[in-house]
Amino acid sequence: MKFLSFNSAFALLGSVVILSSCGNNSKNTAGSDSAATDTATTTTETALKPAGPPPEWGKTIHPEMQAVIEKLVSYGDKPIETLSAADARKNHTPTDAVMDLIKENNIMLPAPGVDTAGKNIPVAGGNVHLRIYTPKTGTGPYPVIVYYHGGGFVIADLDVYNASAQGLAEQVGAVVVSVAYRLAPEFKFPTAHNDSFAAYEWVVKNAASIKGDPKKIAVVGESAGGNLAANVSIMARDKKIMVPVHEVLVYPIAQADMTTESYKTYADAHPLNKAMMAWFTKNYVTAMPEAEDPRISLVNANLKGLPSTTIITAEIDPLNSDGIMLAAQLKAAGVTVDSKNYAGVTHEFFGMAAVVPQAKDAQAYAADQLKKAFEKK
Repeated sequence: MKFLSFNSAFALLGSVVILSSCGNNSKNTAGSDSAATDTATTTTETALKPAGPPPEWGKTIHPEMQAVIEKLVSYGDKPIETLSAADARKNHTPTDAVMDLIKENNIMLPAPGVDTAGKNIPVAGGNVHLRIYTPKTGTGPYPVIVYYHGGGFVIADLDVYNASAQGLAEQVGAVVVSVAYRLAPEFKFPTAHNDSFAAYEWVVKNAASIKGDPKKIAVVGESAGGNLAANVSIMARDKKIMVPVHEVLVYPIAQADMTTESYKTYADAHPLNKAMMAWFTKNYVTAMPEAEDPRISLVNANLKGLPSTTIITAEIDPLNSDGIMLAAQLKAAGVTVDSKNYAGVTHEFFGMAAVVPQAKDAQAYAADQLKKAFEKK
């Protein structure tokens, strides 16, 4: 629904400033994978200012981040944890908030630096849609990033997380394959995990057909997608196919204990809170004990032999402790880990660099980590 606008929004990343979301009000179709034709070339860096005081649940929130949250709250949607999955997918998203703020502040954006195309691939029991982002500059073969969006395994889609995928393609100079794994409750655990690995395996076998270098493949994911990206590395190791050269895990779901410090401190945060996480879990698993499965609770998984890993966390986020715990467990398993925790921002900040300065920094950090890993191969 808003794919063309969001494409142009993210093209800004390379020159000035770049959401992802816990919600979704758009659909994935092959026809929506065409690149935008926005020809704007002027950018305007606007410092957004919130209308009110910081919220009780986030006293340290930065002004630009608060402005996004205020816009999201202004839509008046019902709390996701009170809705069916079908209705929750109709809620406004943080992406909508970012796009509306861009429009309201007259931020002019340049054209995207990538071409996009859609492809459906067969997986067990059905098909999965891929959106492939190819840089407009260079000739290839390009390094490849397989990207997994967030949404608690239940909501969101490729359009909602377009900013992150496009930004990585533009900053790294890589082909990005964004994976529309099937969602719960229609498709229960471990469908999303299996779909994610099937997509990675397809990329390994078909990288050359998408102008990619089959020796330079990394995985990136946000939130639930961060969990999926880590699982792809684990499955590749166990199935003895090429392990990704690097993984970037952005505020990943990494364990099932909802009594951690960050769950307690940010239980009522936006756009993600403790009640939503319980709702996501209930929708994805068949029975709650499944949440202890090491594929969901990564801190209990065998993490030895995984690729070098970058972990990005947000301060004002119930999942903050998850990322910190996972980084510690990876290091204990002998994995090279680099991590950054961003103060004053919430879950889903990563793709917001059009309006949130910390997101610009996080995107650049992730891109730099990926480029270093690719250069070593």
